[in-house]
Amino acid sequence: MSLNFLPDLIHSLLAFIVVLGVLVFVHELGHYLAARWCGVHIEVFSIGFGKAIASWTDRVGTVWKVAWLPLGGYVKMHGQERPQGVPAEVRATWQQGRTFHEKSVGARAFVVAAGPAANFLLAAALFAGLFAFVGRPVTEPVVGTVLHGSAADQAGLVPGDRLLAIDGKPITRFEDIQRIVTAHPDEPLPLLVQRDARQIALTAVTQDRMVGAQRVGMLGISAGASSYERLPPLRAIGAAFAQTWQVSVDTLSGAWQMISGRRGTAELGGPLRIAQLSGEVAGLGAASLVSFIAVLSINLGLINLFPIPILDGGHLLFYFAEAVRGRPIPPRAQEYGFRAGAAVLVGLFIFVTWNDLSHFGLFRWVAHLIG
Repeated sequence: MSLNFLPDLIHSLLAFIVVLGVLVFVHELGHYLAARWCGVHIEVFSIGFGKAIASWTDRVGTVWKVAWLPLGGYVKMHGQERPQGVPAEVRATWQQGRTFHEKSVGARAFVVAAGPAANFLLAAALFAGLFAFVGRPVTEPVVGTVLHGSAADQAGLVPGDRLLAIDGKPITRFEDIQRIVTAHPDEPLPLLVQRDARQIALTAVTQDRMVGAQRVGMLGISAGASSYERLPPLRAIGAAFAQTWQVSVDTLSGAWQMISGRRGTAELGGPLRIAQLSGEVAGLGAASLVSFIAVLSINLGLINLFPIPILDGGHLLFYFAEAVRGRPIPPRAQEYGFRAGAAVLVGLFIFVTWNDLSHFGLFRWVAHLIG
């Protein structure tokens, strides 16, 4: 049996550990800094789970450690538990004024929300650095290739044509073409095209295809090469926040399409798919890896804001209810919520792992062996 795959596997695993380590560290750092700001003592700051590979204690008594299972991390805050949920001897060790549970509901919500917020800020910072030093990718609305027999081919589009307007709407980027065409399946669309030094008016009758339960329009063209536009610092920062917002909106839109059944779930990936992509993207260069980390950071921030108990969003939901009711949610209700949240997360983990194994062809390989 050949072992030629081992270098690629090791490369992917190392890239995955680096990518996930950065994301987890920044997320937990958000919780850590917010807690310190609110006067809460941090007992443990851990990257990874399980037995520590390395650990040290800082001057304020926080234990920093790196554990052997790099699939997450946590910040253990002093007095995080409710007083009625711990023995009297544990409560006796709590430092007055430095426990998490005695802070106001607003302060506790701020500490919890700081983790996802740190992920969004990381993404914006990475995008800003890319736009300032490498450049923002700009895909001109120029036809790269035309699919034979497509709507574009029948309309007379040829490679090199620049689309100036579709259905009277001005076009500045190739993404504008995709946005307009997909919203008009099987419809005639007037096109204003620049070919060499002259403008030509054409009409394309879009084709359509099903994406989940939704019909989308198709033109049958691909974009030409992208160029990179370096931005001055202030514009880079503004464009970075706009890019972070757009990725967030697109991600939530895709998630909603899956929940509503308009889009399949086969593209949902878990740790195995992320590990594979980490290795592939790392091989494309530092800029691609930085962009990949930024997108993953946004996804991590959004996932943690989902209102599922155990996740940050679930805690925020409990704190919101506490603020409305004027008192905390009963312990039994919280316990049931956390159990339900754990069941949802375990089920989701199993599902995405199944998707990953299917994507890698494991089940086809097993079926082939059996067949």
